[in-house]
Order: sequence, then C-alpha cells, then structure tokens
Amino acid sequence: MGFAPGGQNRRLEAGLSGSDNALSQLRREMPVASFQEDADFISRHTELVVLDGRRPAVVAVAPLWQGRVMTSSPTGPAGGSLGWVNRPFIESGRRNTAFDNYGGEDRLWLGPEAGQFALFFKPGDGFDQSLWQTPPALHVGPFDVTGRGKTSLALAARLAVTNYSGATFECALQRIIDVLTRDRMAAALGVTIPADLSAVAFSSVNTLANIGPDPWKRQTGLPSLWLLGQFNPLPEGFVIAPHLGGPPSKRAPMPFGEYFGAVPPERFALKRGYSLFKVDGCFRSKIGIAPGRACNLIASFDPRAPMLTIVQFNLPSAAAMLPYVNSRWEEQQDPFAGDAVNSYNDGAGAEKGFYELETSSPAAQLGVNESIIHVHTTFHFTGPAKPLFRLAGDVLGVDLRKVRF
Repeated sequence: MGFAPGGQNRRLEAGLSGSDNALSQLRREMPVASFQEDADFISRHTELVVLDGRRPAVVAVAPLWQGRVMTSSPTGPAGGSLGWVNRPFIESGRRNTAFDNYGGEDRLWLGPEAGQFALFFKPGDGFDQSLWQTPPALHVGPFDVTGRGKTSLALAARLAVTNYSGATFECALQRIIDVLTRDRMAAALGVTIPADLSAVAFSSVNTLANIGPDPWKRQTGLPSLWLLGQFNPLPEGFVIAPHLGGPPSKRAPMPFGEYFGAVPPERFALKRGYSLFKVDGCFRSKIGIAPGRACNLIASFDPRAPMLTIVQFNLPSAAAMLPYVNSRWEEQQDPFAGDAVNSYNDGAGAEKGFYELETSSPAAQLGVNESIIHVHTTFHFTGPAKPLFRLAGDVLGVDLRKVRF
C-alpha cells in the first residue's frame, strides 16, 4: 500500500527506490482509500467507533466484529487508511464461513490453530486447508462495549471453545483499545520520535480468564491469546523480524519458515540479528520465531510510501522457559514448543491479498477465575526517508538502506 502524508510524495534515498516516475506509477496502480472512505464504507455494514481524541491520529473499531481495530491514519480522516479492509467479503453479507474475514489491523483469536490441541480443526480431521474452520465464537459473536472515551474503548465477551482433543474452555475476554500520545509512543519504544514524522499508535490490552468449573491443564491442552493485524500487501516491501543471536537449541531454534511448505530464499532470509520476509500477498507462506529467540517486536517497511509499521508486545522475561502453543499444521511432538511472533503472507494476489503481523501470549495454564493479559501495540510512522531510517535503526537495529534478501 502506498501512502503519502498530506498528499505529497516523498523521495527515497538512492538504493531503496527506483525513479520518481516508477514510484508514481506504482502509486497510481494501487490507489489508497482514505480513512474516511473506509470508515464510511464499514459504517454502512456495522457499527463503527472512531477514536479521534489524538488528532490528527484516528483509529476505527468495530465492536460487533469481535471488537477488532479496522483501520487507522496518522493524518486525520483525509489521510490514507492503513488497515486491510476486505470489501468484497463485507459487501457479500456472508456469515458463518470458514473465516468471516472482515480484515482489520488488530483482531483477537485464541490459539493453537493446529496440532492435537487445535482450536481450528475438528477431532479426527486432517490438517488440510479444506477442513480448517475458525471457531464461530471467534469470528461471529459481537463484543459488548463496556466503556468508551475519545481515545479508548473497552469491550468484553464470554464464549466457549472446544479443542481437537475434546477439552472445552469457558472464557471471559476483555479488550481495551487505547490510542497513544507521541510521548507514550516514544516511551514505549525507548526512542525519540523525529518531529517530521507523522504517527499513529494504538494498544490493545487483552485479558483471557478461565470462568469454567475446572482448572486448565497441559494434559488436555491450553489456549493462548493470539493477536493478528492484517495490512495491505507490500509489492516492494518486507517484514523485518528481529531475533536473538547464538547457536540453535531446543529452546531457541532459528526462525522457522515452512508452515505451508518451503519458502524460496527470495522470500525468506535469515540475516544477522533479524529475518526478512516478503509480504506481497502473492505466495501463501508464514514465518515464526520461538520465544527463546524472539524480541518483543516485529515490523514491516513499505519503501514506496515510505511507511514503517512496528508491532510491540509484552514478551515475558522468562519466555524461553514458558510453554507457547504450537500451531504448526501437523501431529506435533511437542504441542507447547510454539512461536511468540509470526508473520503471514496471503496468496490471493496483490490486489486481493494481505499480510499479517501476529503475536501470542504464553499458554494460559489457569485455575478457576485466574486470568492472563497480553498487550499488542501497533505503530505507524510515515514521512521523509532519512528520519524513518534513523527511527528504524534506533528501534530495530537495522539499517534499511542496506536491507537485501
């Protein structure tokens, strides 16, 4: 997706972009809806709450679509819409499909997806895409609004899900969506944000509680909080996933890129201290980083805009020692050797596809009325290339001018 703050195209430094004519042509080929255009469209199909108390930053939330953040903009209603909005599905009016995919920058699911404790496959089914089914409670039911302000929205729901092994989890879920000030953005990332960058950031504070009659135990599987953001594909961009160095081990395997088969080297590459992943929406693939290797953030960069997107989450200090649910599509040797961070690239084609930035909590081994919290924060920065490069270097430790597959 291309995005030009204030309608002004920004020139990239040599080495990251082609000619101005080529950049302009790319933008013409992939027009960007404004925040207001997407908000108006969504509002014709469901209730939409616009949090606009941090103007020019604006954020839109759909309570009836599981309280997901649909889109945002750092430059007000006329600015570019940054979330992927699945207009064809929304217009179709279909419901109770394998996945009622409305789109959105931040949605709440529960893991694991696959394996012997899967929530997305029925007992006895093979782990095949034709049999994959989102639990209805995670994509059909609404969330109730329990509190509302100009910069925040609180939502809640109660639901039950049953896993592949037959265990049922009675859950209370709460989401608090909060739009951040620039000072809070800087504090969260531990950097100074250049004044000439436009920015929008919002956090979702997600709570999962066990409201059933029995404790949740490893022997019958455990759920986890799984946060996913969908974004428009980046024909010239990529995901940057920082990871810790050191030799591979059982607790710290190297980043994994074969969820749905091998990923070609021009699409997934391990670099020193980070992984690169192509997210053009044209090749179904997924990468994962284990908690013993993960950092507390993942990012993407669109050189055409230019736009830097960062997702930060509350990775526990002892994450390497904690169980994380395994979502690989197979009968698993270790169902609690899963990932803390993922990115997914859709394969529908750049005009229809999307990519995702995903984070997960540890497995929720909860007693009755106990709870776990997972915080997932999305930042978007756009503006001149030089301060974007400086910000990326400060936060990610990566020099975007030198990034190559």
